Amino acid sequence: MRPLPARRTRQRLAADAALLAVAAGFCVPLVWLLLASADAEAGLTVRAPDRPTTENFSAVLTDEITFTPVLNSLLLCGGATAVTIVCATLAAYPLSRFRSRLTRPYLLGVLFTTCLPITAIMVPVYGLFVRVDLIDTLTGTALFMATAQLPFAIWLMKNFMDGVPSALEEAAWTDGASRLQALVRVVLPLMGPGVGVVTIYSFIMMWGNFFVPFMLLLSPDRLPASVSIFTFFGNFGQVAYGQLAAFSILYSTPVILLYALISRRLGGGFALGGAVKG
Repeated sequence: MRPLPARRTRQRLAADAALLAVAAGFCVPLVWLLLASADAEAGLTVRAPDRPTTENFSAVLTDEITFTPVLNSLLLCGGATAVTIVCATLAAYPLSRFRSRLTRPYLLGVLFTTCLPITAIMVPVYGLFVRVDLIDTLTGTALFMATAQLPFAIWLMKNFMDGVPSALEEAAWTDGASRLQALVRVVLPLMGPGVGVVTIYSFIMMWGNFFVPFMLLLSPDRLPASVSIFTFFGNFGQVAYGQLAAFSILYSTPVILLYALISRRLGGGFALGGAVKG
């Protein structure tokens, strides 16, 4: 029988090797993205360019290819995220502060809606949008994307809101604040990291959504970047890999900047138990 420390060492090394393999699986595509964006003759092979160039970025930095689609994506996803955050906050507040036997069934019903495949409801949604004249509009598409993201946002917001002691709101009510004022001036500032998490998660999920804008937006000048990226795939399997890599880097930049701006607040916690003592 082998010594126990030696067995644990082997298990730890096996676990480390598995983690390194998973990390390599995530890093290799990113390395290819960086190298291919600087290679005028990029292919699917991960290789350093013979002569690094910025031709791929120069080719995609046009109004038609990058600027207009990215602007459409910012308007679409930014507006949908704002609607999601507001509606999720207003829905999570009563679920967090009021006790009812219907709260759990309601939350489970909300969670069930996240299990419905988007393809199963797009046909009736498309017909509805045609009837109410919302088809091929950024406003209608943003509202539907916000609606699709809202159930999970409500769950996240409710869990973060549970971490804020209700005694702080009661103190605000004693000073004459209404429930809405207490929510805006007391609860939301204290759950800032939670709001940041929901904002980032909602924006990222909408930013990468291809199917919904592809179905609801018809005009080429209104398509977001998640749909226009398919312009790099030509007929007969021809793909401009270098330009595709350059566009993908530009396409990922807004999400990275959003995370960088909000990440400082994500380190905060909800250690507010001492705030209600004394």
